[in-house]
Amino acid sequence: MDLSARLSAIDERIADAARRAGRDRGEITRIVVTKFHPAFLVRELHALGVVDVGENRQQEMSAKRAALDDVDMRWHFIGQAQTNKAAAIRRDADVVHSVDRVKLADALHRADAGGEPLDVLVQVNLTDDLGRGGSTLFDAETLAEHVLQLPSLRLRGVMAVAPLDEEPARAFARLRGVADRIRALAPAATWISAGMTGDFEAAIDAGATHLRIGSAITGPRPDRG
Repeated sequence: MDLSARLSAIDERIADAARRAGRDRGEITRIVVTKFHPAFLVRELHALGVVDVGENRQQEMSAKRAALDDVDMRWHFIGQAQTNKAAAIRRDADVVHSVDRVKLADALHRADAGGEPLDVLVQVNLTDDLGRGGSTLFDAETLAEHVLQLPSLRLRGVMAVAPLDEEPARAFARLRGVADRIRALAPAATWISAGMTGDFEAAIDAGATHLRIGSAITGPRPDRG
């Protein structure tokens, strides 16, 4: 299948999953993750109607956005962020999904240049491995409360990656619990960024509003040598 056919096939699966879950397809945003793919593929995606793209690395996001400055797209930063890259991330991302600690939230806030508030999500670690990215289930609300005190950041909700060794539905149910508690603190924080190629149907069942789908749409990542 070519790029258009792969995009259409995923969109059909999203629509089917939303229908089975009794949800409105219009409340679900499909983000195409373009990690390691060239800027011209992002341009092709835009020609097919894609407006939301995701990147894991600041340098790659910044380079692509510069190369595509004539293209109106929404850039989602979804990778682990270093505080020393906060200014560049803030400059080039429209949404940051991976705010996982107070220091990063503070760094993004300090990088404010006086523009619109930056949309951010609290990343939640759904495993017992503290080495993985994300706030713990217990600390996520505290982090959300901190973000709410930073006027240049706009808390949108939560993000997580399902563990590989567990049924996605169980993991996403935990995320939904965290999302509900954070929404009690901030009613406007309604986003749940969850679900990738292998588990987005389960994420939709759990209430995901933003899906991060890569190779099922873009094709295999190019050989980086």
